[in-house]
Amino acid sequence: MNQTQRDDNGTDQRLLPLLGLVAVSAAVAAVVSLLDAFRNPPDSLAEVATVIALTFTITISLIVTAPIRIRSTTHATTWAETAIVLGVAIAPTSWVVLCTGIGLAVAVRILRLPRVKGVFAVSKNMLVAVAAGMTLNATDWVWPPVEPHHMILPLAAAYAVAALFDQALAIPVIALATRTKVLRQFRDDWDLRLAGFAVRFVVTVVTLLILLADSRLLIAVPPLVLSLHLAYATRIQARAEQQAWQRLAHTTDALNVIDLTEVLRTAVTRAADLLSADEVEVELHAGHRVVRGSSETISYDGDADGPLSTLNGSVISSEMVGHDGSRVGTLRLRFHGPVGLSEREQYTLRTFASALCTAIRNASAYAELNRAAEEHAHAAAHDALTGLINRRRLMERGAELLAGRHADGVTALLLIDLNHFKEVNDTLGHPSGDRVLVEVADRLRASAGGNDLVARLGGDEFAILFTGLPAPAIATHRADALLAVLHEPINLDGMRISVEASGGIAVAPGTGGMAELLRRADVAMYQAKRSGRRIATYTASRDTADIGRLTLGGDLPRAVAEHEFTVNFQPIVDLASGEVLAAEALARWHHPAQGTIDPLRFLEAIERSGLLPAFAEAVLDQSLIAAGTWRDAGFDLPVAVNVSPRSLLDARFPGSVLARLRAHDLPSDRLILELTETLTLSQLEVVDQVLGQLRDAGVRLALDDFGTGYSSLSVLSRIPVHELKIDRAFVMTMESSNEAAAVIRSTVDLGRSLDLVVVAEGVESEPQRRALWELGCVAGQGHLFARPMPSARMLAALHRGAGGRPGTLAPPLHDAGSVVRMPPSRRSGARRSDRLPHLPA
Repeated sequence: MNQTQRDDNGTDQRLLPLLGLVAVSAAVAAVVSLLDAFRNPPDSLAEVATVIALTFTITISLIVTAPIRIRSTTHATTWAETAIVLGVAIAPTSWVVLCTGIGLAVAVRILRLPRVKGVFAVSKNMLVAVAAGMTLNATDWVWPPVEPHHMILPLAAAYAVAALFDQALAIPVIALATRTKVLRQFRDDWDLRLAGFAVRFVVTVVTLLILLADSRLLIAVPPLVLSLHLAYATRIQARAEQQAWQRLAHTTDALNVIDLTEVLRTAVTRAADLLSADEVEVELHAGHRVVRGSSETISYDGDADGPLSTLNGSVISSEMVGHDGSRVGTLRLRFHGPVGLSEREQYTLRTFASALCTAIRNASAYAELNRAAEEHAHAAAHDALTGLINRRRLMERGAELLAGRHADGVTALLLIDLNHFKEVNDTLGHPSGDRVLVEVADRLRASAGGNDLVARLGGDEFAILFTGLPAPAIATHRADALLAVLHEPINLDGMRISVEASGGIAVAPGTGGMAELLRRADVAMYQAKRSGRRIATYTASRDTADIGRLTLGGDLPRAVAEHEFTVNFQPIVDLASGEVLAAEALARWHHPAQGTIDPLRFLEAIERSGLLPAFAEAVLDQSLIAAGTWRDAGFDLPVAVNVSPRSLLDARFPGSVLARLRAHDLPSDRLILELTETLTLSQLEVVDQVLGQLRDAGVRLALDDFGTGYSSLSVLSRIPVHELKIDRAFVMTMESSNEAAAVIRSTVDLGRSLDLVVVAEGVESEPQRRALWELGCVAGQGHLFARPMPSARMLAALHRGAGGRPGTLAPPLHDAGSVVRMPPSRRSGARRSDRLPHLPA
């Protein structure tokens, strides 16, 4: 390891009292030893040689070490206590203390250690010599011993005292220098330290036995000691390497979180511990953010132009670069003193920086996806013009309130329709009309109660849901006050315009839920309009719709038995080429007395009647028959069939679907089941197995009306779909609403990232078609291409084609052979078209 020691000036002030105490104690020991040496000096050539040999051995014991870096300071394991114990065993303690001081002073000079560290090393080991000598003297030690085995216990005691004294002096200093706990320093690698002391004690005993036998054999001691030292140093380094890889694995695992702030703060604290840095700093280029701190705390988290680090010393940086070459940020390690990393540490730094880069990009992607989902959910639940909640959110929130009501008072709904609003648009233009709608929304919002829900249902229709009313009559009073507020003139470019409105009030029924409440309020509103009154309250005697609905419910068994339900098909078209990719099946009821009935009028009744399985099987049969007919005619098109959420609660449903596919000899991937996004999480727990069986069998799944539910992202994460269908409400307003365009764009981006086909519903004009294509949407359906039609008529349309091209229903957006400048969204998703089902050549 290329390591320069910490500068004296950088010494922690907390160390100075302890270092001073050790140095003063050693100085006293040196003076006492010097006086004793003057009284008992070496008086023979052998004794002088012993002093020289001891000094040389102690010098070498400090030079040959096993270094380990902790932050900007290198700590080393030496053999000094071995040389010291050998010395006090064969020579007076005073001689050994002085030899230790002289020998280590020479080693400090050779190693060019900082002054403070050198003084501490010399002082500590002189005190170790004093402790070892005093221990031997207390055992009445004599050299040479009468019997060799008599020296084992005294030597063991002296060596144990020397080792403990060495650790007791060194470990607190290391703990203070590295700002770690003293107990942690004692516990770390205790097994290796204990084994090292044992080995060195054995070397000490063997050396003394050699001296007793024949001093000439001492020539074999240095190679033995050096070999043992190298083996011990290798073991220490191997342990350090193993611990470093384990810490690296644990540290990178800790980065696997989705919150960016947690990723950055974890990276700072873990990197400081992993790479023994005094301070770590992570700078992000995106967001211009810096997070800085140590292994214990975060000292700064804010703008990159904020305060700089106060730590002066060396800085080691590593750039964080993504797989695509983009620069994500910079990871910086700071040390109090000059530091050079070993090859292993450099690799660790690069690996950690790469893992951090990946974690930052993952967390940023999740945050962006979450932000887009929140914007998506807000746009889906709110009116873009007025900011009020929309019809769908009113229905959802109202259903929740109705389901949870007990004795909280009366719940009522006021439905408001602006009279003659079309004249404002026709006379003053749509921008002025929009300003009137915004003003109406603001007035309703300001005048409504704190617990009331104010919504714009679309066009010039608004609704207010009253909750907690003490009596039904209070609803009429509140409604009258709101309509009076609207009657106040509106200033519009110098003109004063009076807005008149009609309102219908309905009290929440015992059954039927929010849909029935809205229907009743709508009935009351039209009663008010017809009678010329400003407000009307719902009365059942004037409601003919309920009677009609009951009649339909009674006709359902006959309709299923006599096959009165038929299926029309609306093509799904490639937006670029105009080719038909699939067709959606739409059920219709040909009632013998009431004619063709829309599904919205009878589907709820079917689900309540218990006839849903028979109805679903009839629709599926007709759809698969049509797909088989088209295939036999040369148009192998998948058919999409809407599935009721109740069907997914039936464990027999997958078997029924697969049986119908086999009966009509159609592959599973020719069927697309469209699921409604209004599935609740409680239902999802039940339908997981049903959807899994269908998908495993090859049936394709599509999430219908995506973006209109309040839990789009959570539903998508649970349902293994192949396709997303953008709700027609967003397509219809995309040219006039930035929010609608943003919802479509985020849906397309989400589909691309999850490798899903995205289909837009309600495409009614060429500008919409082109705008959707430029946003990256690949397919669409709507009146621009074809209205829903019977199977035979659709087959004729496929044969006829557009412009003499069978299988198409619209001319291509670009002529063959023309050069097209693709928008960025199309370029990034250009490879997605190869996943769509195409017509055979």
